[in-house]
Amino acid sequence: MTTASTNQANLALCLIGIEKRFGATAVLRGVDLEVRAGERHALIGPNGAGKSTLFSLIAGERRPSAGRVVLDGADVTRLSPAARSRRGLARSFQTTSVFARLSVIENLRCAVLASLHGGAGFAARWLGSRRVEARAHEVLDAIGLAGAAQREAGTLGYAGQRALDLGLALAGGARTLLLDEPTAGMNRAEAARAIDLIRATTAGKTLLLIEHDMDAVFGLADRVSVLVQGRVIATGTPAEIRADAAVREAYLGNFAGNFAGNFAGNIGHNIERDGAGGFTP
Repeated sequence: MTTASTNQANLALCLIGIEKRFGATAVLRGVDLEVRAGERHALIGPNGAGKSTLFSLIAGERRPSAGRVVLDGADVTRLSPAARSRRGLARSFQTTSVFARLSVIENLRCAVLASLHGGAGFAARWLGSRRVEARAHEVLDAIGLAGAAQREAGTLGYAGQRALDLGLALAGGARTLLLDEPTAGMNRAEAARAIDLIRATTAGKTLLLIEHDMDAVFGLADRVSVLVQGRVIATGTPAEIRADAAVREAYLGNFAGNFAGNFAGNIGHNIERDGAGGFTP
């Protein structure tokens, strides 16, 4: 189990003593979390543990009551979401955030333009430029939606919209991605393909993901942190987390036996592969 602090130069994201209170209710209670550059780090915990609140604090959508958020060595605690985006941070949500009436390729063009951080006149000059088109089509191919480039995004299936969501973050050039339940609402085959897609398209980037699907967590994460009642109670490899008695007791309670039994195979590679890669538009 990880206890020692990592060299700050190796950290993409560092949370120090994060607290969040809503009136008299403490939602986060002194959260310390280190996410190493280039790693895939999962955050798990029961409903109501504070995971989504923590994501909103990292993204800048809310301010912590106490503590600091450090991104790539810079204190961004008081910066806006837009300022954090300019520093290479992007977030996806539990529900898709695509522009439903725009085509798939238009969605990606918008994301590329937003990453250039210019005004409306700037965007008008750059729209259709070789740089924008090249990047948009590069991401389009990477997320497996080249065949649906001209379709309205709102007509894609759910898994296709989630793939486009990932593409919007990638098109913006983010180095650190916050993925909020990327396989939620998917069947087993779709979830397996989503994990394959995330793995293939985010090499070298830093991921922090919230996920309830333990197959997805163990199939993707290098390390896992467990949040219970607003506190991180453990951080370690998937195998360490699975074997931790305190995690089973605090997080899973009476379901500990099922948890252990479900993942008795190869941790990290136990997602059933049933179907070809890509998504049905």
